[in-house]
Amino acid sequence: MAGKKRVGIVLFQLGGPDSLEAVEPFLLNLFRDPDIIPLGPLGILRNPIAKLISSRRSIPVAGKYAEIGRRSPIRLLTERQRVRLVAALTPYIEPIAVTAMRYWHPMSAEAAETLRKAEPLDQMVLLPLYPHFSYATTLSSLKEWRRVYGPQDGRVKETTVGQFYDHPLYIQAVMRRIGSVLRQFPDSSRIHLVFSAHGLPMSLVEKGDPYPQHIETTVRLVCEAGKEQYPGWPRTHLLCYQSRVGPAKWLQPSLTGTIERLGHKGVKEMLVVPISFVTEHIETLHEINIEARAEAAKVGIDTFRMMPAVGDSPLFIAALRDLVLRAVGIEAEPVATARASLAS
Repeated sequence: MAGKKRVGIVLFQLGGPDSLEAVEPFLLNLFRDPDIIPLGPLGILRNPIAKLISSRRSIPVAGKYAEIGRRSPIRLLTERQRVRLVAALTPYIEPIAVTAMRYWHPMSAEAAETLRKAEPLDQMVLLPLYPHFSYATTLSSLKEWRRVYGPQDGRVKETTVGQFYDHPLYIQAVMRRIGSVLRQFPDSSRIHLVFSAHGLPMSLVEKGDPYPQHIETTVRLVCEAGKEQYPGWPRTHLLCYQSRVGPAKWLQPSLTGTIERLGHKGVKEMLVVPISFVTEHIETLHEINIEARAEAAKVGIDTFRMMPAVGDSPLFIAALRDLVLRAVGIEAEPVATARASLAS
């Protein structure tokens, strides 16, 4: 390892309950976050409102987790990404990678303590595993990191990767995941490709949150790459949003409304692409693969498929490796060549 940069890498994710008993405290942490539910001058009511919402929602939400294995798989799947990324980076740097979950363990404070024990470091890279920047995900995670790790005081050079929604290797990872599912359709060009992103309150969009534009760009780039590489790429694609909470106005159209509309138009085949999710969790495993699937059957859609998340696929890990290496100023030839060839 002599001569290699010793780099701390923080992988940020939202997290999820690791047992049914953890559902209510997980929801309490979620709804306490002012970046999730901005209350403005009513912020003093945040804790009682969060307790009320989490108490009321915990039973139905726990029921959903019970149907997908009694826990969220996000910790295990993110750990797989972390291990694969460390292996991919080891030829170039000495990586000390930790996971910082926003709302459940291992939380940011735990990740910060691990990195403190690993000091001294030559550099630190903050890498949110949210391809698309949003106040509710990326910014919230980074603000929590600053709170628990302390200010950026110059002891260690720190670089933040704020988004990677248009990274060529990420685009290829999504496109090839779609391509693997298209093979299950007799005539994939005729199916309806439905991109589903996690929703966002319009109050954040109106404050300038770039998330919708990032999502739209990813969808466009994936479809452009898909049409070039797959002769049977679907002729029709749509973008919708899911996971709305509460009565406030959120991004539209909704996944449920989109499925209903397509079913009433006589659409029979559909592939749903969870575009803003890089691992499986309740939004994909239950909201799409159980609830949306049942809704599709109800409105006459015969064939319903869901694209698996990019997870720890080689292309996605290559994208993360490239992001980290560029952040520390290393242009590794194999990485640079792959990025250039996939972008062309």
